[in-house]
Amino acid sequence: MALVLGIETSCDETAVGIVDGRKLLANVISSSVEQHARFGGVVPEVASRAHLEAMPQVVKQALKDSGVTLKDIDAIAVTAGPGLIGALLVGVSSASALSLALNKPLYGVNHLSAHIFAELIDAICC
Repeated sequence: MALVLGIETSCDETAVGIVDGRKLLANVISSSVEQHARFGGVVPEVASRAHLEAMPQVVKQALKDSGVTLKDIDAIAVTAGPGLIGALLVGVSSASALSLALNKPLYGVNHLSAHIFAELIDAICC
């Protein structure tokens, strides 16, 4: 099976997962909810900066949790929309950089479609 590193930054959580086929090897989430609480809701610029600050550590932790290295990764997937544009930009930029550095394919994922397909995976896959 293929090892895929997935990045999700559509709103206020920075998430990185690593899967081997259908097996989840790592799922690391960094929430910025406390940073937004004083404003009474998500502030797009605060979310973008929080993603930028969290991304390196979240990726490192996912690799550690999964027991794989970046060299082991076969592909990169990233939420490409819909979501907060600045937050998405951090995720897509990070994923693009990893894809280029590793010479691995990059797949943009529609956030809403992913929610639907996650519920149907047993019916449509393998």
